[in-house]
Amino acid sequence: MAGGGKEQRRMVFDIRGRRRNVVKVVYAALAILMGASLILVAGPGINLGSLFGGGETGAAAKAAEEQAERYERKLAKSPEDPDLLLGLTRARISVAQASVSGNPETGEVEPTLETRQQYEKASEAWSKYLKTTKEPNVGAAQQVATALFTLAQISRTPAEITANMQAAADTQKIVVDARSNLGTLSNFALYSTYAFDYDAAEKAAEKVKKLATTKFERENFENSFEETTKSAKEFQKQLVRQAKQNQGAGKQAIENPLSGVGGTSGLGE
Repeated sequence: MAGGGKEQRRMVFDIRGRRRNVVKVVYAALAILMGASLILVAGPGINLGSLFGGGETGAAAKAAEEQAERYERKLAKSPEDPDLLLGLTRARISVAQASVSGNPETGEVEPTLETRQQYEKASEAWSKYLKTTKEPNVGAAQQVATALFTLAQISRTPAEITANMQAAADTQKIVVDARSNLGTLSNFALYSTYAFDYDAAEKAAEKVKKLATTKFERENFENSFEETTKSAKEFQKQLVRQAKQNQGAGKQAIENPLSGVGGTSGLGE
């Protein structure tokens, strides 16, 4: 969660010195990752801006915030109610999506400080929800997995980036277990790659290849998966090197490797 005072306002990624090159190698591969995944799920005509809520209005954000507050008041009396926690999760995602600024016509969107904070609140509510149920809502899991990927895009430190990517992969696994198909498996394979769970990613990738119904689908995925895996491993090596150079690397802000994917480019205040 975001802290207070001056630390909360220091939102620009620190890219001085060696950190400048820590993550640049993954920009292109992550663009391929997102693009290939979305093509498999929704087809080539998808508008990325719509996924991030670029067309939402201030009124929508206010309504979603009021709904989230109602859930929180009810949760104060019943903190382990799974329905309330699920409702809160969805409401916080709605607020986050509505807080993104940008041009929905071009798909160019810009997350705000509010965007990150709301996605963090949604992640927290989702974690609590999972502790209260043995059968998570699959539709909600798909929505949350996408939200967690977006949160990883606008995270500030290596620890936050990798933790949110792992959470996205774990949540997508819930979807795969219930709905194993081309789209859900491709997302899981790609999320797992940047969570550095290469075995899980490879197994899912093999299933995707078998399920692909056209040569284009199979080759498109194979190419993107190969490039993504290479870049993810390089990213992982650079994080290890950085940690050795600076023991506090996991807590210090860096240039986010995911921040250019799908039109997101940083955090505004």
